[in-house]
Order: sequence, then structure tokens, then C-alpha cells
Amino acid sequence: MNAMRLAISWLTVIPVPGPAKVDRRTAGHAITLAPLIGLALGAAAAAGLWLLVGAGLTSLLAGLLTVGLLAMLTRGMHLDGLADTVDGLGSYGPPARAREIMKSGGAGPFGVAALIFAIAVQSVAFATLADQQRWVAIVLAVAAGRVAVVLACRTDIPAAPDAGFGALVAGTQRRGAVLIWSALAVVTAVAAVPANLWLGPVVVIAALALTVAITRHCVRRFEGLSGDILGTVIEITVSVAAVGFSLAL
Repeated sequence: MNAMRLAISWLTVIPVPGPAKVDRRTAGHAITLAPLIGLALGAAAAAGLWLLVGAGLTSLLAGLLTVGLLAMLTRGMHLDGLADTVDGLGSYGPPARAREIMKSGGAGPFGVAALIFAIAVQSVAFATLADQQRWVAIVLAVAAGRVAVVLACRTDIPAAPDAGFGALVAGTQRRGAVLIWSALAVVTAVAAVPANLWLGPVVVIAALALTVAITRHCVRRFEGLSGDILGTVIEITVSVAAVGFSLAL
């Protein structure tokens, strides 16, 4: 229960008090439960989009508002992490300088561009999925982003220097958790595109593979994992999965 409370307080805006003491064991269990939080967030996003479209809004505006809803439900942390990570990558400075830029609190031109692009891609993809009545795909796209977090915290991933959150969760996810959540994501993705049962699993495999590659690059670039990188893999995975599920094949 401590791990679930911690996962909810970390990954959502719901005011659930976390445990009094947070150690690596509890933090690791919270990350293992992240996909369940993703399912709940995905269900909220799909329900919100369905209601907005049903109220008469255009699907594109409803998609944009749904992205805003997700940002509100997660305190915008993942979008902030994406902006910080892209700014750090765009600095082309040494790792210590890149980490300093990521912690500066502001968003540079690279980060702003990444935010605009991610929000636009997700908005259009959600709108397309709404037009296609693929509500389950929206749930699974959001959940896949949290499966990506489990992969990003594998045992071979070190924490970045001075990374408080990263130090708690980096290297906490054993092979069993990684394999189980990855397999569940691939299998359940069959329901994402009922007309083409193969498309959903292929999209999830591609999105998670991209997540692994991006995580490895960021870990090399910043000398370890940080919370900003986790936010980045969430937003990228959700974007890739939503776009892939919306393909008309």
C-alpha cells in the first residue's frame, strides 16, 4: 500500500499522502506500479475526450483539451521533464553543464520547441483516434508511457550525479517486471486497432524500443538517469503510441 500511495502521489495530482519514509525499495515498487496509474490516467483521458466530442467540440479542439487534462492530472511534470531534457541535449556542453541547464528551472528554445511539438502531435493523434472511435487505443497509449518508465529504470541504468529522484528509482526494476509489463503492453495492444490486430502490438514494440534507445542516449549524455529523463520517455512513448494507433492501415 505504501508503494501504491507513493505511485499515486508521484505520478498524479491526486492529494494522496505518501509514506513517511521513502527508500529505494518502496520507490522501486512504486515504479513497478506505474503502468496501473497509466491505465487510470488513460481512462480519464479517453472519458474526457469522449465527453468533449459528445458535447459538440471539434475532435481537434477536444484532443488539445485532453492533452491539457493529462498535463493537469500529472502537474505537467512530464512535459517539464521533456523540455528540460531537450534543453540539456541541445546545449552540446559537457555532462555537468547539461545537467545544470536541466535544473535551471526555465525552458530554452529547444525545450519550448519540444513542448509545442509534443502537444501538437498528441492533440492531433487523440483527435484522429476519437474520429475513428478508438477509445481503448487512447487508454493504452497513455499506459504505454508508464510501461516505458519501468524499462527506463532497469537494473543496468545508473542514476545521474546529484539526481535525487533518479537515485531513488534508477536500477530498481528487475528483469521480471520489465518483461511482464512489456509483454502485457504488447498483448493488450491487440485491442487498440480492432480492424488490424497486428498493428497495435507492432506500435507498442516500436515505441518501447525507441524508449530504450532514448534512455541509453540520455544516460550516456548526462552520466545517468534523472526524473527529467523519465518524463521525456513518458511523453515520447505516449506520442509514438498514439500516432501509431491512429494509422489507417
